[in-house]
Amino acid sequence: MIKNLLLTGTAVAASPVISLACSDVAVTAKEEKLKGNINHSVCQWTYNFLPLDELCQAVKKIGFSALDLVGPKDWPTLQKYGIFSSMCYTAGENSLTKGWNDPSQHARLIKDFMEAIPLVAKAGYKNVITFSGNRNGMEDETGLKNCVNGLKQIMSLAEKSGVMVQMELLNSKVNHKDYMCDRTPWGVELCKRLGSPNFKLLYDIYHMQIDEGDVIRTIQDNQQYIGHYHTGGVPGRHEIDDSQELYYPAIMKAILATGFKDYVAQEFIPTGKDNSDKIASLKNAIKICDV
Repeated sequence: MIKNLLLTGTAVAASPVISLACSDVAVTAKEEKLKGNINHSVCQWTYNFLPLDELCQAVKKIGFSALDLVGPKDWPTLQKYGIFSSMCYTAGENSLTKGWNDPSQHARLIKDFMEAIPLVAKAGYKNVITFSGNRNGMEDETGLKNCVNGLKQIMSLAEKSGVMVQMELLNSKVNHKDYMCDRTPWGVELCKRLGSPNFKLLYDIYHMQIDEGDVIRTIQDNQQYIGHYHTGGVPGRHEIDDSQELYYPAIMKAILATGFKDYVAQEFIPTGKDNSDKIASLKNAIKICDV
């Protein structure tokens, strides 16, 4: 057939069609690249069924270069692959239940953060996570005062180092019973009382949909106090596709409209049967959020 085409000159006539087909492939490939408006990441613990080296390679293949919730001991592995630690753990105990609202924890926490903040800065990172702790019968006002008293002892170092200390908002209805920082207004009040530009909230969309809803309005009204985002499907904390109740493209557009420049990290637990299915879920989540 090729010989006949060459003999009849049909190949010349067909060449525009061939060129067009190649052009279409190029356009499709270009369209699959990430837009660059959202800084994407993924929480390492949700993909810890993969060795860290393999996870780093997987996210690079998808097209982004950041991992959330990684401690100092694993930073060399991230650096080997050119992966950014978008939200850092301290090297000490990272307890969700024993936090800044408990004065008996202050000495431990202050030591951890005074050691961690310079390490984060030296590595070229900028975010470190922290937690309020559980109520254990404590009034919200008492918890606020205790958090301020403890956190103010590390904020000067954070400011000098250019490191953002971020307290995560977690739901107390399903996953973290009794957790104190379970509502945006409480977290915002803590930000206001501390009065530091280097203290913000990690707004977990999954958790806050469960405890308070009204996600987009909350983001719009409190944008100056939010420094980081996590995702997750509701209910179940699985894929963020059409199997759950949140519409993430609209949420991402709302985040983008606030001028947000930090990271949005996927924190859903993939449900695929094997690792390739689970990586495909991550790729799809990134595509959904890439507005």
